[in-house]
Amino acid sequence: MSASAESACPAPAPPAPPAPPPSRRAVLAGAGAGVLAAAVLPPAPALAEGSGAGLPLGEYDVVVVGSGASGMTAALTAAGRGLSVLVVEKAPTFGGSAARSGAGIWLPNNSVILAAGVPDTPQKAAAYLAAVVGDGSPADRQAAFLANGPRMLDFVMANSPLRFRYMDGYSDYYPNLPGGLANGRSIEPDQIDGNLLGAELARLNPAYMPVPAGMVVFSQDYKWLNLAAVNAKGLAVSTECLARGAKAALYGQKPLTMGQALAAGLRVGLMRAGVPVWLNSPLVDLVQEGGAVTGVVVDKEGVRGVVRARKGVIVGSGGFEHNAQMRAQYQQQPIGTQWSVGAKENTGDGIRAGQRAGAALALMEDAWWGPSIPLPGEPYFCLAERTLPGGLMVNGAGARFVNEAAPYSDVVHVMYEKDRGATGSHIPAWLIVDQNYRNKYLFKDVLPTIVFPDAWYEAGAAKKAWTWDALAGQIGVPAGALRATLNRFNAQAWNGTDSDFHRGDTAYDHYYTDPGVQPNSCLAPIWAPPFYAFKIVPGDLGTKGGIVTDARARALRPDGSVIRGLWAAGNASAAVMGHSYAGAGSTIGPAMTFGYVAANDVADTP
Repeated sequence: MSASAESACPAPAPPAPPAPPPSRRAVLAGAGAGVLAAAVLPPAPALAEGSGAGLPLGEYDVVVVGSGASGMTAALTAAGRGLSVLVVEKAPTFGGSAARSGAGIWLPNNSVILAAGVPDTPQKAAAYLAAVVGDGSPADRQAAFLANGPRMLDFVMANSPLRFRYMDGYSDYYPNLPGGLANGRSIEPDQIDGNLLGAELARLNPAYMPVPAGMVVFSQDYKWLNLAAVNAKGLAVSTECLARGAKAALYGQKPLTMGQALAAGLRVGLMRAGVPVWLNSPLVDLVQEGGAVTGVVVDKEGVRGVVRARKGVIVGSGGFEHNAQMRAQYQQQPIGTQWSVGAKENTGDGIRAGQRAGAALALMEDAWWGPSIPLPGEPYFCLAERTLPGGLMVNGAGARFVNEAAPYSDVVHVMYEKDRGATGSHIPAWLIVDQNYRNKYLFKDVLPTIVFPDAWYEAGAAKKAWTWDALAGQIGVPAGALRATLNRFNAQAWNGTDSDFHRGDTAYDHYYTDPGVQPNSCLAPIWAPPFYAFKIVPGDLGTKGGIVTDARARALRPDGSVIRGLWAAGNASAAVMGHSYAGAGSTIGPAMTFGYVAANDVADTP
């Protein structure tokens, strides 16, 4: 961070007598930023009391709200266009939900996948996205994403230490649709040395699941680490992860991968570009003048003041997954902030500020859902566990209700849809596995054959019994129904065909499975006691509804008119993916792309 930017906040002034309303000339001239804030912001106790609300904290061409993937990409782009930029971040750390993630990035036709020989074309990508999203988002926004995604990636690589790897074999989520690719279009960050951050490394938001000590693990490696006990490639990948860790230690590196690498690489880019990032500086509101957004009110480390934005404000502050009131207002019950793995600071601040400024909102009922186990302390977002052979999911009646290997967002959509008619019938659901499964596969971070923590059972998130009937009693489902479900499932598993829900019919279904299991790597019978059941609730990676934007990432009013000076990207905006999910990284890919689009549009706007 630049010393001048960090010292831009003066000491609070002594209390002054009430001032008369500002004249129009004074407002238009920008005189008295504090008076301006008090004049144009909605009444709020802190502002009404005048306790430091009017302190001028600085002036920049662009103010970016949020230091996640969308915000930092926007800031890096704006700086690259020659603009002065400030990033304000609510948390004491930078990186947001992106830093916590696996950092898959879905970007059709980018230079990394084309260099790897992926047979993608603009026509295939457009056909696929249209088939997946439909009318869930405007066609011009879809086109803007596809056109600008590759340009964004090349810009990021040219202006930061970030490099990327093709996630070969991680299928598009609907590979059977027109334009879908069975080997996928997703990429992830390559390894970065945390030493590049210097002291800023201590302010990187921690990962949702830390990499095991002494290893360097990429997101794509987890598929094989799950199988290390039963698969030669799994063992080889595990050995390779250890070798990478040993090499990094030998060279004195602090290796970062996945979301940690993405956030670190973007932050290093901002450091090199001289862009300050104010941590502990939550957005209070947007400043409006003459119908345009001209700045922000922030609490900079406890001191409230105004930062002017000469050209505009870009909101990249994340979703509202940890705002219980907003979730209750917009989303179907049951819903819980405690089931989300998004950054805990994501409480919808930017979305609500945009709405107060006149912005329309959309997709507020939806999220980047995923079946999750409500473990004590933090939920666990299930990927491989529900897909590996030897497991199934049942509802409150003890019956299967979904293809367990389907895209995670779809599974939760089904849970909510079927629960709507009979509350409690599908939420919670239960994932059931047997000891044969446990002897083979990693479960979360618990190695095969190792007992699960007592805390899982004490919290009611896990159950264990030696018979099917006893397990049915523990999870509260009819024993006869569960027996019938398991007998039918086992018969289908033996012949390798799931005629009920078609598990294993697509390449995506087989990604997190065991290739040693035949004839269908998704299916194996459940027969070896003891049996385990894990409570499944509708968790998420974050919400996907927010400010409605156009193809230039400009915020729009309900009548479709543009709010001058306001742009939005990432989970603070309504997702270009609509109600669907094209492939691994459909959150981060569009977030970075529209951060890039927004910054370029700011630069191009007089």
